[in-house]
Amino acid sequence: MSDYDVDLFVIGAGSGGVRTARMSAQYGAKVIVAEEQYLGGTCVNVGCVPKKLFVYASAFAEEFRTAAGFGWTLPPQSFDWLTLRDNKTREIVRLNGIYRNLLMQSGVELIEGRAHITGPHSVVVNGREYSARNILVCTGGRPFVPDFPGNEHVITSEDAFYLDTLPKRMVIVGGGYIAVEFAGIFHGLGVETHLLYRGPLFLRGFDEDVRKHLAEEMAKMGVHLHFETDIQSIIKDDNKQQDQLTLNLADGSTMDVDSVMYATGRKANTQNLGLETTGITCDSRGAIEVDDFFQTSEPSIYALGDVIGRVELTPVAIREGMALSENLFKGGSTKVDYDFIPTAVFSQPNIGTVGFSEAEAKEKYGEIKVFESRFKPMKQTLGGIDEKVYMKLIVDTATDRVVGCHMVGEAAGEIMQGLGVAIKAGATKADFDATVGIHPTAAEEFVTMRAERSA
Repeated sequence: MSDYDVDLFVIGAGSGGVRTARMSAQYGAKVIVAEEQYLGGTCVNVGCVPKKLFVYASAFAEEFRTAAGFGWTLPPQSFDWLTLRDNKTREIVRLNGIYRNLLMQSGVELIEGRAHITGPHSVVVNGREYSARNILVCTGGRPFVPDFPGNEHVITSEDAFYLDTLPKRMVIVGGGYIAVEFAGIFHGLGVETHLLYRGPLFLRGFDEDVRKHLAEEMAKMGVHLHFETDIQSIIKDDNKQQDQLTLNLADGSTMDVDSVMYATGRKANTQNLGLETTGITCDSRGAIEVDDFFQTSEPSIYALGDVIGRVELTPVAIREGMALSENLFKGGSTKVDYDFIPTAVFSQPNIGTVGFSEAEAKEKYGEIKVFESRFKPMKQTLGGIDEKVYMKLIVDTATDRVVGCHMVGEAAGEIMQGLGVAIKAGATKADFDATVGIHPTAAEEFVTMRAERSA
């Protein structure tokens, strides 16, 4: 028998922590999970799940406009924010229950409370100390708001899911996918929405053509984009309308709005965990440093998911958890392959992408070929919305392998999931060309692009 209370003590019941706990228990390990807030982590509670529900809600406005071209006469529409907010919350509560049941059915013990590491093999929760052969830190991340005058008046993406009222005029600050997604959400729900970003173009790291195309489409929809702009200070004037905020911008101008949401990145949740009682090290961003097997510099302690700051996506954390549980309790030596991970941005229109951007591919492979297409989707020939789909394939000239695939348009994420399998498997441009398209779909364009883009 073990000399420890448990074989694995997991701190954090997000997607990565729950998957690791369940798989480890199935392999025969005795496992405890401690969670101080909510089951399912960021994704289920204040991330991808409620965000996608809000994206669905916000897309109806365009659907209603499109319907007229297909002969539908609709009565005047109205939107009730509290109905959406509260229905979303009920769904989250349901999912919390599912996560609880999954842990119980796997034989994992769940402790609700904040865990504090007191040594390489010890954790304290609710005043009781537990000894553990191995400890896993899966505490995720939290929104980061910079320090500036008036920052106490802003909200984050996590707050946005629980607003008491829908603002009439809103500013979203940031250039990442969270900022872009929420700009589309609030605009679709009828809010006058302004997106401010200090850089020249949002979504740094994505393909340049994808970024430009999305900016054009968002502007056409009516989202107000302000690049190379930043907030210097925020003043809440009690003499004006209730909750009205005055923004002092870096260019000397001002703006009056009802709400300001900051989506300027996330920080790893490592504070007050007791890491100082161990040999764990963190990088300059505060993320826990681990090796290829998620082992920290303290041999008995592991970490994965957003807290290690690699690829901060729910399916990646789940894959990391599966690898770790196999390695710890099934004698495996699995490493997670981070190449060619398909992903989506649920902007409006959506982005779907897998593989390298054009700039990354040029740097890695040298000579490449680029194929691209812009077209009006069939739905909008009658729908009357001024919208264009953009698709792009990037090919390594030496091998003919498709090393980058990008799309901006409706259902881009759904389409990219299937293409991700082909690209991960090493499909060539010849394989794409030999595949018969499904007609009429937007996706068929990926297998009918023949003309290489001229330099």
